[in-house]
Amino acid sequence: MKNIIVYYFVAIVPVAIIFLLELTNTISSTWFVYSLCFYMLIYRTYIDGKRLSDKGLIDKKDIWRMIVPGQRLRFFKDLYLR
Repeated sequence: MKNIIVYYFVAIVPVAIIFLLELTNTISSTWFVYSLCFYMLIYRTYIDGKRLSDKGLIDKKDIWRMIVPGQRLRFFKDLYLR
C-alpha cells in the first residue's frame, strides 16, 4: 500500500459506507457506534501500520503499536503526505 491514492481509498470508503448505512437507517445507532469504534481502533490501526510497514518505516510485528496515542503524529508526513 505504498500508493497514497490506494491508501486514502482503503481508509475512507469503509467510513463512508458506515455513514451511508446510518443515513438510510439500515443499521441501528448502537451498531453505528460499534462500527465507528471498530474503524477507529482496529481497522485504522492496521491500515496505518500496514502502510508504514510496506514503506519500511516500521517492522511488521510493530503494526499493533500504532494504537498508542501519538504514533500517527510521529509518522504524519509519511502516512498522509508522501
